[in-house]
Amino acid sequence: MGLKSHFQSPISKSHFQTYDIIYQNFGDNMYKKLPHLCLENHYQFITFRTYDSLDFYARTILEKDITIHKKEQELDIYLDNSKSGAYLYGEAIELLKDIIFEKNHIMYEIIIFAIMPNHVHLLIKQLDKIANIVKHIKGKSSFVLNKHLKKSGRFWHINYFDKAIREEKHFAKVYQYIENNPIKAELNDNRVFYG
Repeated sequence: MGLKSHFQSPISKSHFQTYDIIYQNFGDNMYKKLPHLCLENHYQFITFRTYDSLDFYARTILEKDITIHKKEQELDIYLDNSKSGAYLYGEAIELLKDIIFEKNHIMYEIIIFAIMPNHVHLLIKQLDKIANIVKHIKGKSSFVLNKHLKKSGRFWHINYFDKAIREEKHFAKVYQYIENNPIKAELNDNRVFYG
């Protein structure tokens, strides 16, 4: 589909104004412990990781006293090169894609996603609460992937990152980030990407 197709018809400024008001009200400390912003019919960038991907080094990144944005950047760089919790290869990719597409146009509209070996990036337009969306994808895929991989126990880390898209420039930046993530990690399986 591509990035340009999402902006061929202009999106009204009011689509992003709600975010501007919310972000202004949080001030400088907004990234310390920001609540999930759940605004239906708005764009969201969501990342979730396998449970085993968060080894000791990854946990030290999360414990640093830096903004959530810096933590996300450091963690993504680390996870792109880490083999910890890297279960999402081959048939597992197809199984996860099927689950992601299952509720497309029902709970969310998929814009783009990348399935990395130990984490997933999604850019969606939410039609339901983020918690319900993430619960559906992680809950169902946890069962299916554990069965496929002959594993048991927790598959996904309990937490996830979500970021409300505030403007077209932010949308484009997130889109390009997700698009380039598999390329930077030198993943040759074209099944890991949709967008």
